[in-house]
Amino acid sequence: MDAIVSLIGNVGFPIAVSIYLLVRIEGKLENLTSSINNLSSVINTINK
Repeated sequence: MDAIVSLIGNVGFPIAVSIYLLVRIEGKLENLTSSINNLSSVINTINK
């Protein structure tokens, strides 16, 4: 029983932190992708 609790304590926390960071970064990547697409369209209109 102690081994299971120790395993969850040692492995569960890093997994939880990783999931939290991935969720936060996903939103920022979507905003960055949108900004890059907008910049690309602005540059294309300037070059025409």
